[in-house]
Amino acid sequence: MEYDYENFKKDIYGLTNINLSLYKERQMKRRIESLMKRKGYHNFQDYYHAMKQNQELLRGFVSYLTINVSEFYRNPKQWEVFENIMIPILKKQFGSSINIWSAACSTGDEPYTIAMLLAKHYPMNQIKILATDIDDDVLHFAKEGFYLNRSLEGLPKELLDKHFIKKDNGYQIKDDIKACVEFKKHNLLEDLYPMGMHMIVCRNVVIYFTDEAKEGVYRNFYKSLQPRGFLFIGSTEQIIHAKELGFESVDSFFYQKTSRC
Repeated sequence: MEYDYENFKKDIYGLTNINLSLYKERQMKRRIESLMKRKGYHNFQDYYHAMKQNQELLRGFVSYLTINVSEFYRNPKQWEVFENIMIPILKKQFGSSINIWSAACSTGDEPYTIAMLLAKHYPMNQIKILATDIDDDVLHFAKEGFYLNRSLEGLPKELLDKHFIKKDNGYQIKDDIKACVEFKKHNLLEDLYPMGMHMIVCRNVVIYFTDEAKEGVYRNFYKSLQPRGFLFIGSTEQIIHAKELGFESVDSFFYQKTSRC
């Protein structure tokens, strides 16, 4: 029998624990075929066997697959809503300490942005941010906390001056902000979800998943949140049937956990 994309998906799942069947197939298959050809492979079988033997090739595949596009203060208007509207609500509702999960955090730009904005309103030793991603390489990068100038172009100058140290062709984030963030590996489509979150931030990620996978993620987010907790999603996303999933919209791209579903 000819080795095809279905065989490839099964083998990749065994190799990486990434279930490609939960991603939009036409879009994902096209991305993989493009990468495969750039790497010099002409069929899925050869590409899989090469990755099985070459850890560097495999890491590059996982990194490409997870679409690591991130920058500090991405979509500024959303961060303005987060700081000016959502943070006061969070403080009033949950008190002087805060527990936030930045899911699929990529290179750390997002959780560090969250930490810097929270630091204006909370004692830094009361800020706890769990930042997770499926890609070991981006997690290592995020833990280092060094960013080139282009990653910080959208960050307000006051935050750049206060929380970064200029080094060579980039900036090093200061240790007090790094201490607010814990980085861990996590697969949204496979692993158990952390519990007791006041807010979950997951932006521009589930757009790559099938509708069935999206619904599963949102149901898990619901369980992960504390009663009346919040979910912050991306500018290209919306939650279809939010009420059926136990959420109600409280502002553009912000949802609150409501009744049990």
